[in-house]
Amino acid sequence: MSSVDRDRRVELFPEVLQYLQARERESALIPPERRVELRTIQDYIRSQQQLGRPALLTFICTHNSRRSHLSQIWAQVAADYYGQPGVQTFSGGTEATALNPRAVVALRAAGLQVEADDSTSQNPHYQVRASATLPAQECFSKVFNAPPNPQQGYCAVMTCSHADENCPVAMGCAVRVAVRYEDPKEADGTPSEAMRYLERSAQICREMMWLMNFPPGTP
Repeated sequence: MSSVDRDRRVELFPEVLQYLQARERESALIPPERRVELRTIQDYIRSQQQLGRPALLTFICTHNSRRSHLSQIWAQVAADYYGQPGVQTFSGGTEATALNPRAVVALRAAGLQVEADDSTSQNPHYQVRASATLPAQECFSKVFNAPPNPQQGYCAVMTCSHADENCPVAMGCAVRVAVRYEDPKEADGTPSEAMRYLERSAQICREMMWLMNFPPGTP
């Protein structure tokens, strides 16, 4: 049973809801050391809620192509699922490329609606929806400190070791934490490609669900 008020939850697409509930049941798979990292983000969110301020999470990976986007999207969906007030998620890289189409396939497999504004663009802007009643998340590759990402007071979450090492100063961040994920890119062009992306998406979703499952702070 969730520790938060289920009445706060929004109405999600049925397939998305089933996917989230499955990841919710897998919380025992999260190792203790990962929970320590995730609690740092929880503490930031709770402190912002207690101050009546938005909790701004920017997930950073080198190319802002796979892991950082998966984290941004699942963190926002999990926050909406648990009714966490004020949580806003973003992603960026140390350079801009494009949201990888293999990651898009994995997101759609979980029931999310993902539509590109221009499929011929080298860096399409995607509209990602988990619900018919919530605004879409706009996702595209960008440098971590480029608009619309926050410039001050945010929590910088490093999702890969390369970004953590090559982005030593996330200017303006209030908190910096490393929550690293293995890159599914390693399986590109192999028979295990699709499964690797599905596994990474599920892992990130599972951890973002655990992260957002706590009693919301109040001013």
